[in-house]
Amino acid sequence: MKTMMLATAVMALTAGAALAQDVVRIGTEGAYEPYNYIDQATGELTGYEIELGNELCKRAELKCEFVQNAWDSIIPNLQSGNYDMIMAGMSITEEREEVIDFTQNYYPPTASIYLALSADQNVGEGAVVSAQTGTIQAGYVAESGATLLEFATPDETVAAVKNGEADAVFADKDYLAPIAADSNGELVVLANEVPLGGGVGVGLRETDTELKEKINAAIQSMKDDGTLNTMLKKWFGDDTQTF
Repeated sequence: MKTMMLATAVMALTAGAALAQDVVRIGTEGAYEPYNYIDQATGELTGYEIELGNELCKRAELKCEFVQNAWDSIIPNLQSGNYDMIMAGMSITEEREEVIDFTQNYYPPTASIYLALSADQNVGEGAVVSAQTGTIQAGYVAESGATLLEFATPDETVAAVKNGEADAVFADKDYLAPIAADSNGELVVLANEVPLGGGVGVGLRETDTELKEKINAAIQSMKDDGTLNTMLKKWFGDDTQTF
């Protein structure tokens, strides 16, 4: 009985831990432009999710700070309490919802694309396709018939195509399309777009229900007053999907 009562008490304390702290910490990768990345001029985190996170915290009346964390350990470090939320271009999927919780999406479901050196590159059986470890794109490639080549960072997945390790890279359209545009024709977007995931949301521990309610309300308020769409267009262009 004591053990059960103690476990219940610990869960209750954990559920309110994020809000009881002076600062709510937000884990992000800092390597996925334009979602989140390091400004080379200032050395500071910037991007859509950094601006959005600051605005959400302002509306939720929370004091927040961003914590940079490698992608491959971003969920385990949330679970272990190193930060309280994840804002890192993380798509909402059933598999992830088995271990963490999500707010409503703050980026609508979008397409993933292939990038290669040639427009007629095969990306099916016999091809080698790079993707970032632990992403929905990596899971898709693994089931596509192509050979999956995984890397810890998104930059490495693109470099693998440039240096001939991979025939193509598969990732979010919003990440790869600007890279193709800036490559002076070296890299081309293939025609086959693939819709994946349920949009991008804030990841939280399943016990942090009060924090989830606050952030959900802040996201909804930005959707209602149009400021979220304005921010989306600022970072992703006028042709981006909006709410």
